[in-house]
Amino acid sequence: MVCEAIIKGDVVRKVLKTNVNTLVELNMLKNLTGSAMAGALGGFNAHASNIVSAIYIATGQDPAQNVESSHCITMMEPLNGGEDLHVSVTMPSIEVLHIDPILVVYAL
Repeated sequence: MVCEAIIKGDVVRKVLKTNVNTLVELNMLKNLTGSAMAGALGGFNAHASNIVSAIYIATGQDPAQNVESSHCITMMEPLNGGEDLHVSVTMPSIEVLHIDPILVVYAL
């Protein structure tokens, strides 16, 4: 799964109280370099496992499955000459609940 967004420079400045270049540098230093130096396996991100666990709990799935499902990389890059921010999050292995209708019939 890949999610992406373009955040306008005005929103970055007014709501997030920072600028595009600072966020791009922060992502590179914290999420990419910092995770690599820490020996992170499967994730160069800002705590995707917390979000995945919350969704699993809210939807009745097993939160222990967040280990495999939290593999993720967060990327940021400036757009329009550094005015706007492009953010993408790639999560290649999200596990979701699947109920086999045949098994449900047998359980009844």
